Amino acid sequence: MELLRFITCGSVDDGKSTLIGRLLYESKLLYADHLAALEADSRRVGTRGGELDFALLVDGLAAEREQGITIDVAYRFFATEARRFIVADTPGHEQYTRNMVTGASTADAAVILLDASKGVLSQTRRHARIASLLGIRHVALAVNKLDLLSYSREAFEKVCFEFTEFAADLGFAEITCVPMSATEGVNVVGHSELTPWYDGKTLLQWLESVVVTPEENGPSRFLVQWVNRPDATFRGFSGRVLRGTLRQGDEVRVLPGDRASTVERIVTMDGDLTEAFAGSSVTVVLADDVDASRGDVLASAADPPRVADTFQAHLVWLNEAGLLPGRQYLAKIGARTLGFTATKALQLNEIGVDSVHFDAPVPFESYRTNRDLGSFVVLDRLTNATVGAGMIDFALRSPNLRWQTLTVDKQARIERNGHRPCVVWLTGLSGAGKSTIADLVEKALHADGRHTFLLDGDNVRHGLNSDLGFSDADRVENIRRIAEVAALMVDAGLIVLVSFISPFRAERALARSLVAENEFCEVFVDTPLEVAEQRDPKGLYARARRGELANFTGIDSPYEPPENPEVRLDTTELSPEQAAEVVVARLRALGIC
Repeated sequence: MELLRFITCGSVDDGKSTLIGRLLYESKLLYADHLAALEADSRRVGTRGGELDFALLVDGLAAEREQGITIDVAYRFFATEARRFIVADTPGHEQYTRNMVTGASTADAAVILLDASKGVLSQTRRHARIASLLGIRHVALAVNKLDLLSYSREAFEKVCFEFTEFAADLGFAEITCVPMSATEGVNVVGHSELTPWYDGKTLLQWLESVVVTPEENGPSRFLVQWVNRPDATFRGFSGRVLRGTLRQGDEVRVLPGDRASTVERIVTMDGDLTEAFAGSSVTVVLADDVDASRGDVLASAADPPRVADTFQAHLVWLNEAGLLPGRQYLAKIGARTLGFTATKALQLNEIGVDSVHFDAPVPFESYRTNRDLGSFVVLDRLTNATVGAGMIDFALRSPNLRWQTLTVDKQARIERNGHRPCVVWLTGLSGAGKSTIADLVEKALHADGRHTFLLDGDNVRHGLNSDLGFSDADRVENIRRIAEVAALMVDAGLIVLVSFISPFRAERALARSLVAENEFCEVFVDTPLEVAEQRDPKGLYARARRGELANFTGIDSPYEPPENPEVRLDTTELSPEQAAEVVVARLRALGIC
């Protein structure tokens, strides 16, 4: 029996949970013990004066019952003679938009509720737009609470026109409007005499008859999740068929490496198959000994997906801390986790179109074509918390871009210079003494015949970074640019001293990631805030305290101290000369000079 996944969404208090409860009740899908529990809960915490409160069937959290709202996504399975269903009841409050995104990400259809007495609200529009972005093409507009308007046909047609006019550009294949009262059960399962003017489908009839396109259509796509090698005689690739049908003897390409082979076997615990359909989890054995690993895609050789690393994508931001352009995050696409950056700022629950970059090429298809290869989640690089979700529209950069091989490389420059290159990254509060110490270190290295360059925060802002201010986003971009410049100088064979406040760990981690493991030395110039304020050689702390300087590190902008620096300098005990000697000694110990 066919399975339909759908969501209920819309603005707060539009009756989503009540509708699902009524749907289960009217369809005779509640067991006797569930019904008894509902009757008891309705008397105890219900909002309908002791009558059955159907919202309690899906609002399971204590906070939801206390407030009469949905907070988390609630999933329910039910079945009729025509179809099986999994419904996700999603919250209507704006602050829980991220939970709605979670529910919609696997849905085939959406039931968007609106209160007929309130009309189309901003959250109704937001949920409709998110449903469209997430590839949902079939929508039922449940015009609820018509009982409050005496089942007015005029009111129903007015809100239907308003919504369909708004949604005209969202790409829905169909929008079916249903006049309803979830609390009274009008047009939920069967037609009601209270709306004699309506002869369309009831909500359940629409759910049972809506036609969704199965993933079996289209060229085959198989995602490798594990290289299965129990012994020396067997090598297979375990994973899931994302799309199409994979058959024994099919010619495939292994992406992103673009290696060709043929499917020799399709292996399962119950024996070999001749073909595997979309959704099947199998192990594929290839005829050739090709290199493939977790995250690779086996695709139809006749119609493979493209490979790229830079895209236009729709982003939904799910974290209280906003998206900072240029900051390095992680993105998980398919079974691969990669470095990720974006170019525009987003705040919690905002949706935007942006240019995004992965730090390695990936096989992809647009989200509208293939949800699995066209979607990704964004993770915080330090905590691994999920902070955003993205849907790929198309590639922005040609996959034909390649690194140009040059005759004179880093190793040749190292041999000519007579020493190894390195980034010496000095971080600390303003007034800590970073520039003074960096200058003394470079002086000592230069006197010893080492090839050096000093990138100072103030000096760089006169040129390369003169267009940047001091917001969090600008600070991230400031360090991103310097990290890239420092990496190029390491490639040139230099010892690069970088003297920047660089307040955020994520950006210092980015700088470290751009060079080899033994080519980065983080120096924490550790000076307490009160000591830095007493020094205040530029008078900046005094101005910040007076409110004349916004976003000043240590005053109204945070500083995240290093957790495991290679060198820690306590400037309350060391003079600048002594601190410089400690750094030089550490570089010698690391074999840099």
